Amino acid sequence: DNALAETVNGLYKSEVIDYLKENWTSVNDVELATLEWVDWFNKTRLHSTISYVSPFEFEKRYYDNLILSGIAA
Repeated sequence: DNALAETVNGLYKSEVIDYLKENWTSVNDVELATLEWVDWFNKTRLHSTISYVSPFEFEKRYYDNLILSGIAA
């Protein structure tokens, strides 16, 4: 099932490609816009289903709160 991938691809296309394409002069501009969007999507965007924190912050909190008892060093 590719539903999640298609959703992310659709967001990327509508938010980056369709919106900014008139300002680009080379492939490097597309690459930079893509990198900026991926960084925003993963680190800054607030997500309603995870208490309005970024996915990056949510994952950090999860791993900070993990109890690692019983694991050999």
